[in-house]
Amino acid sequence: MESFIDYAKIDYAVFGGGCFWCTEAIFKNVKGVLTIEPGYAGGEIINPTYREVCSGKTGHAEVIKVTFDKSVISYRELVQIDLVTHDPTTPNRQGDDVGPQYRSIIFYKNEEEKNIAIDEIHKMNSYYSDPVITEVERLKEFFPAEQYHHDYYNNNPEEPYCKNVIEPKITKFRSKILEDTNAGSGL
Repeated sequence: MESFIDYAKIDYAVFGGGCFWCTEAIFKNVKGVLTIEPGYAGGEIINPTYREVCSGKTGHAEVIKVTFDKSVISYRELVQIDLVTHDPTTPNRQGDDVGPQYRSIIFYKNEEEKNIAIDEIHKMNSYYSDPVITEVERLKEFFPAEQYHHDYYNNNPEEPYCKNVIEPKITKFRSKILEDTNAGSGL
């Protein structure tokens, strides 16, 4: 029996919050997320390469394009997850990853998404001791990253970056989901 996909309930969101290997690995644990594609957005160069983006001179951020089922998870919930799974208070940096390509940014496609992102950022300011500096910008274009970046964590679990940076983030996120689910939040 074929499964029916209701395309009216499928949408996508684009987030930047440091290295896209980390953000991709985190969002793979979210119920309702269908696919995640690492890529680049926010700059002026057409079809940038990883090397160009890493130079910090393209204006692009490392991002993920999250395709999701709106009947399972909302855009607002995805924004909330994005804002608590990286440090949205540090400009152009996530841990040892430094440069404008690692900035905290939410790309919106319409005014509703823009308003949700801004609202959630304001709410997060009470959660963090430093101000949330996440940028909110209209998505002009998303450029997929090179194939070797796709599903990087699952394809390279023994790499030091995966073991020392990504794995602890996933563990922390999974334990937080269990705490929130047990408390009734549903995330």
